Amino acid sequence: MGFEQSPHEVAVYRRGNGGNALLVGIYVDDLVIKGIKEEKMEAFKEEMTAYAKRVIELGGLTDCNPALTPTKDRLKLSRDSTAEEVDATQYWRLVGSLRYLTHTRSNLAFIVGNISRFMQQPTTEHLQAIKRILRYIAETLDYGLHYSRLSGSLGCSTISLARILKQWSLGWTASPLWLWRRIPSSTSEASISE
Repeated sequence: MGFEQSPHEVAVYRRGNGGNALLVGIYVDDLVIKGIKEEKMEAFKEEMTAYAKRVIELGGLTDCNPALTPTKDRLKLSRDSTAEEVDATQYWRLVGSLRYLTHTRSNLAFIVGNISRFMQQPTTEHLQAIKRILRYIAETLDYGLHYSRLSGSLGCSTISLARILKQWSLGWTASPLWLWRRIPSSTSEASISE
């Protein structure tokens, strides 16, 4: 994707220079996107959404019923499953695609890691778990919070993004800041406030 890791912060990446620069900060289940030009940020979000849609299509769930969570409560998968085996190659493709997707959807890392344990002999039970994840992705394609600068300065409380922006000469400009929160929660507070 052409991103360069910050030498000052391991969870911050940059693509482009000057007015075309785009910064992406990753913190637990958040993805913070900052750029001088809003169209660059929109293009990045569209790239990620398009990839997620391709993964859903790969799983054959284009018009699926969405799921509100990536897994069922107390789901227990086993290597000793007696369920019918499925095409291992297709299972590998789906798991690999989901593993790549966890770079921008870090809240999926645990469940994707869990289903990755069954690559040798995947069964319909394991494939159902993948389909549940894909249904969740379909539900959350457009989740995100948009913070536009009205007045005053914008501060960060979760990562020192302001320091990184200053080091890369991006500063807080009139351009908006995007925060993609991957896990919707009524008790969560936004990581960035004005």
